[in-house]
Amino acid sequence: MLINYGIGYLIYTFASLKNSTELLKFSRLPARFFAWRSKRISDPQFIILLSIIIGILVGFAAIIIKNLVHLIQIGIQKYTPEEFSFLYILYPSIGILIVVFFVKYINRSPVQHGIPSVLYAIGKNNGIIRRHNLYSSIITSSLTVGFGGSVGLEGPTVGTGAAIGSNLGRMLRLSYKQIFLLLGCASAGAMAAIFKAPIAAIVFALEVIVLDLTMSAIVPLLISSATAALTSYFFLGQNVLYRLPVKEEFNLDHLIFYIILGFITGFVSLYFTRIYKYLTRIFDGFKNPANRFFTGAVILGLLIFLFPSLYGEGYEVINRVLSGDFTYLYENTIYEQLNPSIFITILLMVLLIIFKAFATTITFKIGGVGGIFAPTLFLGANTGLLFAFIMHNTGTNISMSNFALVGMAGAISGVIHAPLTAIFLIAEITGGYQLFMPLMIVATISYATVRFFEKNSVYTFQLAKRGELITHHKDRAVLMRLQIHTLIETDFKVIHPEDTLGDLVKVITHAHRNIFPVVDEENNFKGIVKMDDIRTIMFNHEAYNTTFVHELMITPQFTIEKDESMEEVARKFQVSGRYNIAVLDGGKYKGFISRARLFSAYRRLLKEFSEE
Repeated sequence: MLINYGIGYLIYTFASLKNSTELLKFSRLPARFFAWRSKRISDPQFIILLSIIIGILVGFAAIIIKNLVHLIQIGIQKYTPEEFSFLYILYPSIGILIVVFFVKYINRSPVQHGIPSVLYAIGKNNGIIRRHNLYSSIITSSLTVGFGGSVGLEGPTVGTGAAIGSNLGRMLRLSYKQIFLLLGCASAGAMAAIFKAPIAAIVFALEVIVLDLTMSAIVPLLISSATAALTSYFFLGQNVLYRLPVKEEFNLDHLIFYIILGFITGFVSLYFTRIYKYLTRIFDGFKNPANRFFTGAVILGLLIFLFPSLYGEGYEVINRVLSGDFTYLYENTIYEQLNPSIFITILLMVLLIIFKAFATTITFKIGGVGGIFAPTLFLGANTGLLFAFIMHNTGTNISMSNFALVGMAGAISGVIHAPLTAIFLIAEITGGYQLFMPLMIVATISYATVRFFEKNSVYTFQLAKRGELITHHKDRAVLMRLQIHTLIETDFKVIHPEDTLGDLVKVITHAHRNIFPVVDEENNFKGIVKMDDIRTIMFNHEAYNTTFVHELMITPQFTIEKDESMEEVARKFQVSGRYNIAVLDGGKYKGFISRARLFSAYRRLLKEFSEE
């Protein structure tokens, strides 16, 4: 009860801070504090202190989300008959509808999906995450999952943690690199808190959140991860997956079956990714939001009617799968009266795997907020169990629980494109370190299989499409940080196409550049005049009134649009060999970017990324 009161108070505090005036007061710290801090506490010491604070705060965020979901589920069960009720078909859509109204009329700002929003903040938004994410992801994800949305809580927890790190860093006036590190600490802390897996959480921060950190940054990452996990342990205990003892250690004779499972989970992951992308295009094509919602709600309800195990996060099903229990396929379903034959069991498991991708994606696309870790674990566990079940019934005696466990690693590796995270996460949350070798085999093969067909994960494909995805490639990462508008130089003298050579010479006498952009009365870019091209005639007074600028100008082969990626800008400088390239906005002249200024900014950021 005390925890529930505390949760309510924290949510009330976050919500009350939504008022911009209160947020401004809240974010102002006395100048004396900053002066004292700069004299008494070094930057590394201060970051370590902040990593502890972030770990505790993110741990509490995980506690709040988990408990809110639990409270909602208790309320639903209280007013619903014990046996499966048709109300469970409606509950997910009811929860998502509440989320939609909350976002539109209370929050009045979209609630972005957790991990993609963190990647966007790192790559394109200087590490800034809006303050409403301190509470909006908690509320919306709790409603989505609590009412039975077929998603998880991991992404929103990471998003909330990252919002804590971002806003704390901004409040304390930290540099971009320091805020970047706090985002990593918060993301690792969130994963550690919700999965009780601090080692996997650190790997996740390095592999998925794309942290390219120096050794001095590893210590804060370790501290925040351990602190968040301990905070979560203290209040929640170990309640994600059961720690099942490994009944059968790795048998070299079963190597071929693990290799096959790696390919199978790779193709299942590819299927999930393709379905996610396909349904995203379909639902984004709806002009009317109401039509999109009701179409998705009907499909989601039908899927849950056919397979009640698609309801909610699915951890109860996962735990039963890891025990080799198939009865969840029949309990409280329309198939309950069927004779559970081998063929029917295989068919139901195949359909469940197929429909899980639909249920998860539709939950997102009609307004639900959640994560894909839990659905991915669900897919992987069922895939591994299905494979082991088929092998078992063809005369090959392999451990069903072990293959279900290893299948989860294959699914995470393939769907999220994070093989190291998959290996350590599954080993930690299940205590399955004795199966480390098959975990490595399956995760690696699954990842390689998916990467052959899909270069980006469900987290990153939209960011990559818009050129907003930061990567482990340091050159690209630095270029992503550069902003075109900060590099534009506007001290070039503008001339008009109908100006004469005499007019141009007058402009030249007051210019300190050797390039002159040519624009019309509406500022449309027409071309450039270069000093070297007119040097032979600029002192010919007889041509001053008879030669016009449009006769002297040239149309450059390369120009830059203001919304182009910096990687493309760098490519244009390399290919063209030019020292200055014009920047346009829909054909309108904005200025020039110089090779020297671009290189100088690049070197400055590269040094900032690399120094200890």
